[in-house]
Amino acid sequence: MIVNAIKLLLTSLLLVGMSACSSPEPIISLSGSTMGTTYHVKVVPNDSLPEAQLLQAEIDMALEVVNEQMSTYRPNSELSKFNQLQVKQSVKVSADTLKVINEGIRLHQETDGALDITLGPLVNLWGFGPDKRPTSVPTQAQIDSAKTKMGINELSIDGVMLTKHNADLYVDLSSIAKGFGVDKIAAILDKYNASGYLVEIGGELNVKGTKADGVAWRIAVEQPTDEGQAVQQVIEPGTMSMATSGDYRNFYEENGERFSHLIDPRSGYPIKHKLASATVLHSSCMTADGYATAMMVLGTQASLALAKEKNLAIMLIEKQEQGFKVHYSDAFKAYVK
Repeated sequence: MIVNAIKLLLTSLLLVGMSACSSPEPIISLSGSTMGTTYHVKVVPNDSLPEAQLLQAEIDMALEVVNEQMSTYRPNSELSKFNQLQVKQSVKVSADTLKVINEGIRLHQETDGALDITLGPLVNLWGFGPDKRPTSVPTQAQIDSAKTKMGINELSIDGVMLTKHNADLYVDLSSIAKGFGVDKIAAILDKYNASGYLVEIGGELNVKGTKADGVAWRIAVEQPTDEGQAVQQVIEPGTMSMATSGDYRNFYEENGERFSHLIDPRSGYPIKHKLASATVLHSSCMTADGYATAMMVLGTQASLALAKEKNLAIMLIEKQEQGFKVHYSDAFKAYVK
């Protein structure tokens, strides 16, 4: 059985604090499609913000630029042009693309290789990329061969030039690009001095301030089951970004064995541990996005250790024989309501 669903577990944006008889609060609500998913924006209006149609046009344009820079589905994007290079060839890329790649490199180092933006060959080998699902479990030799096509050290940056040192190298920024898109929208709203907003792309989000009535934005994190939607925890992020990653909706089963779409780039195999979802709060949604993915690879104890070392606010939901066990880092506890 193949379960097709987005990896992200944030599914409810709870606007709590309004009684049933109260009048609707003033809010600008926008939505659209981007990066193979949808986006939603709620912003408290002010005199500096343009009309809703003009604001949406500016947001759509900014997201279109990100796609033209980093989409692997567009053959002429900056990233696709890099992926098409041969050994020792270089391509000029934008400051935004360099920013996201540099963050991928930094998080690779900080997570002991659990996040790897060159993971593509393994993802395809296990049947979670554009290639077809394998008819049998890959052999160790096939896994080892795929790993020779990877390596964060196989690319280098010199100014605005990105150089490839392995012809088979394929960079995929999907683990952090949606978070970057959220940050870009938030930057637009900040430019207009918006006092309160909620921005979401495919489950990754950025929240600032409060709603117009002064009530905090409240976010529901879904319980990681594939039987339907249930709220595991409600939090108040304040002014913060949030990303969630999980393995329970994108997998297939072969001869009774479950294979997750989350591949450990270090071993070459899908993850096998009990961690079902990881939620990360951070000032940067791009960074939260990357950490959440990495922690699903690292597992519970290594993620908690990293959170303690880096003072990260994280919430982990671990599968048990009966139900779930929730772990909070010390920095996360202040957000739990």
